[in-house]
Amino acid sequence: MQARMTHPVFLVPAAMKGLAAYAKAAEGLGVPTQTLELVHLRASQINGCSVCVVLHGTALKKEGESDERLMSVAAWRDAPYFTDAERAALELTEAVTRVADKGDPVPDDIWAEAARHYDEQGLSAILIAVTSVNVWNRLNAATRQVAGAWTP
Repeated sequence: MQARMTHPVFLVPAAMKGLAAYAKAAEGLGVPTQTLELVHLRASQINGCSVCVVLHGTALKKEGESDERLMSVAAWRDAPYFTDAERAALELTEAVTRVADKGDPVPDDIWAEAARHYDEQGLSAILIAVTSVNVWNRLNAATRQVAGAWTP
């Protein structure tokens, strides 16, 4: 496998700087790092971004994530390994990642469940994490970046 081109963020350093700053903004807002990484991993699975699946799966493993949880992220609804707060974050992740799939992309019930577990700072962190990884997923997919070839 070979990428179509050098990744745009390596060609446009301002893009790397901006994306890194945007992603970092999600940190320290009351959502555990592991939850944010689960969000990154789930969105990347949906988008078929092998670079980000490997990157965020590896980050979770380094954080001490269990194999059972890692292998169950794509099937989180049917796995007993996730807290209610993590489930709410994963549900919101799926809705925000799949905005074009429904007329009401983020239904009130999904939002209300997330808001039950996270305050506005926490919701902001999740939304920033989801949208940030979606940008990376789209850049990687468009340019056919190869998993393991580089790390952002």
